[in-house]
Amino acid sequence: MKIRDWLLILVLVAVAGFAVLNWSVILAPTALNLGIADIQAPLGLIMLAMVIFLVAFFMVYVLYLQTSVLFDARANAKELQNNRKLADQAEASRFTELRHYLEAELAKLAESDQAVQAALVARVDQLEKNLALAVEQSGNSVAAAVAEMDDRLKG
Repeated sequence: MKIRDWLLILVLVAVAGFAVLNWSVILAPTALNLGIADIQAPLGLIMLAMVIFLVAFFMVYVLYLQTSVLFDARANAKELQNNRKLADQAEASRFTELRHYLEAELAKLAESDQAVQAALVARVDQLEKNLALAVEQSGNSVAAAVAEMDDRLKG
């Protein structure tokens, strides 16, 4: 229990002890003016009844406040849980959308890579053919020069 609760219990015990110690005075009749009439009644007993009524009233009020706070807290917790669930679903949806976007971009990059690779292979093939032709022409030129030199040496 909290200090506040212990303090409340201590005050109630003190009031009860005071009432027990002064019970004969509390029951002593006194002339009371009610505004419209004068009566003889024990003032202490009336005041004690008022204190008991106020304590009971405030206890009911505190119970009502605690109950309403508890219901509000449960409603807020439920709403928070629903909002968290919606946020998780939205986040999952964003991740799914991002995955689809990345898959599409990777497919585009793969197609682009294949096109570049095909163009590169075609270019290398063309260069290889040109190189082979140049080597063949150089070989023919050298062979012609060697044959010409051979003819000059024989002639």
